[in-house]
Amino acid sequence: FADLVLETWDLQCERNGREHRTAEMCGQQLVVRRGQPFTITLRFSGRAYEDGVDKLAFNVETGPCPIETSGTRSHFAMTDFPEESGWSAVMQQQDEDSLSVSLCSPTSARVGRYSLTLEASTGYQGSSYLLGDFVLLFNPWHPEDTVFLRDEDERREYVLSQQGLIYQGTRDYITSTPWNFGQFEDEILSICLKLLDTNPKFLRDQNKDCSRRNDPAYIGRVVSAMVNCNDEDQGVLAGRWDNHYEDGMSPMAWIGSVDILKRWNNFGCQPVKYGQCWVFAAVACTVMRCLGVPSRVVTNYNSAHDTNGNLVIDRYLNETGEEDRRSRDMIWNFHCWVESWMARPDLAPGYDGWQALDPTPQEKSEGVFCCGPAPVRAIKEGDLRLKYDIPFIFAEVNADVVYWVVQRDGSQKKSIHSSVVGKNISTKSVGRDSREDITHTYKYPEGSEKEREVFAKAEHETSSLREEDEGLHLKIKLSEGANNGCDFDVFAVVTNNTDTERACRLMLCARTASYNGAVGPQCGMKDLLNVTLEPRAERSVPLRILYEKYGESLTQDNLIKVVALLTEYQTGDIIVAVRDVYIKNPEIKIRILGEPMQSRKLVAEVSLVNPLAVPLHNCVFVVEGAGLTNGQRIKELEEPVEPQEAAKFRVDFVPPQAGLHKLMVDFESDKLTGVKGYRNVIIAPQPK
Repeated sequence: FADLVLETWDLQCERNGREHRTAEMCGQQLVVRRGQPFTITLRFSGRAYEDGVDKLAFNVETGPCPIETSGTRSHFAMTDFPEESGWSAVMQQQDEDSLSVSLCSPTSARVGRYSLTLEASTGYQGSSYLLGDFVLLFNPWHPEDTVFLRDEDERREYVLSQQGLIYQGTRDYITSTPWNFGQFEDEILSICLKLLDTNPKFLRDQNKDCSRRNDPAYIGRVVSAMVNCNDEDQGVLAGRWDNHYEDGMSPMAWIGSVDILKRWNNFGCQPVKYGQCWVFAAVACTVMRCLGVPSRVVTNYNSAHDTNGNLVIDRYLNETGEEDRRSRDMIWNFHCWVESWMARPDLAPGYDGWQALDPTPQEKSEGVFCCGPAPVRAIKEGDLRLKYDIPFIFAEVNADVVYWVVQRDGSQKKSIHSSVVGKNISTKSVGRDSREDITHTYKYPEGSEKEREVFAKAEHETSSLREEDEGLHLKIKLSEGANNGCDFDVFAVVTNNTDTERACRLMLCARTASYNGAVGPQCGMKDLLNVTLEPRAERSVPLRILYEKYGESLTQDNLIKVVALLTEYQTGDIIVAVRDVYIKNPEIKIRILGEPMQSRKLVAEVSLVNPLAVPLHNCVFVVEGAGLTNGQRIKELEEPVEPQEAAKFRVDFVPPQAGLHKLMVDFESDKLTGVKGYRNVIIAPQPK
């Protein structure tokens, strides 16, 4: 027999991409999921493959130092039956000179970029052919994979959907902002793999790091550390919270992860300026979805940042409601992190499922700024000793807040304040643009027997008072929506639930604020020294907040923090109420002109009315949408936009993909920033 000579081969990117649900990433390379067979075709010249005479074997290798014992290299011969535990190659069919072979990785394979080599031998003679590279991902469709997710709609949302909504605002006024995750857009997969190869654990021990890439918990921890740059580790984003973003992009201006990951890649892995919690979380979500791990961004309202680990957040106010001495403990209006779905074979049974990962740099874990994966179940049960970082997240959703009022003589008085931390934990619903409340996955109902058991296990003495019926009550209410550019009223509502008349002092103070709890200048104040409360009666005291007072100091978070202090003269008791008011931006209107169809030009008209009493200068619209626009479209308006006038422009693009997509818009200007809008667009498939 003459030698068997390979003439051409085909990795069948298109067919394999379709079957592995990676088609959108298969433009330049083969991308497949672990545990699932993929087919390649070999064509020989001179003569056909002869079973029994010729031997075919394959080599797959990943990482810079592939070793069999580390699971980063495998050599396997073509056989008649698939191999269960390792890599396998099975002949599928043979035509004259061509052969199709089905290759399959084990479900425990390391993810990453592999090289594939064929060894063809006849008798003692043999030749070796490099067939090319392919990328192997996690496989949520395979029951044996650690990231297996049973429900197809959930897999569509948490793995395949390139767009979503992130919840912001305040617990009393929850807003959603659209986000373009874009995990299948050009270059993103190779950037995610580069991120894994830039991480310090890889640089320290390449063999060990690559051998652990079969474990989604390990990968999640690496991603959580690499999305921030706080360890001088060439991480993706630099965080900043002080409202000075001139030398970069304001965190509110981003509209998707693609732009951020490409900037990091194009500028030599320099951190991209700037991120805040939802930006860190969204970028981590993109990377995890890209690698095949089901992931979602979640928002926790009134999130505690407990720096000393005592589960108590102490806040100090002076008698006018101003923050006195800074405590490092903070309450963030909201805080976003990521949940990724995986089994945890490293823990006792019962902790599989959603794991919290928090890439925002807050506290170090094992010497590095990362957080998680923490099983959400362990947070709910108060199992603080399990891996990783459960005490920190437990505090974020369960800490107690104690307000101390510092009197003129410097003495401190503990105020009465009802529990506030860890409310309305939210994520986008599966397959719909509505909010799903997942608070119950993190905590038992307040005041329940189970909650008391968990707190006892976590050694958490709760001091905050449950709403009591007797005594005085204080609440802050808002009349109607507060729109940017307008004046509005807030009300302190005081209720006397006793049978006697009470004499009080009521202090109301409003300040502009940032979402991490920091406050700016005062923009409204009222101090009533003698408020008389009739028995069993309610009084409502208004405070008018004027645009001319808040307009200049409103941060890009659009928040005003209102604090009310009610001091009862007779007992000296002080009641504190706090409410964050969200100042609404104008709506961005998006009209689609004509019938949207794949590969046909589509025009969108985007407009926004200036609600302020002053002109807007340096107006910019940014439009993007995975599957629609092919990158970002930026439009700078030449003229200022006068008060009550519309800023509008038209953008045209040729959508490459059929199906449902979100067209997202961000608007920036000197006085109005980070205004977001989106519209769902259904693109009809091209007629065949």
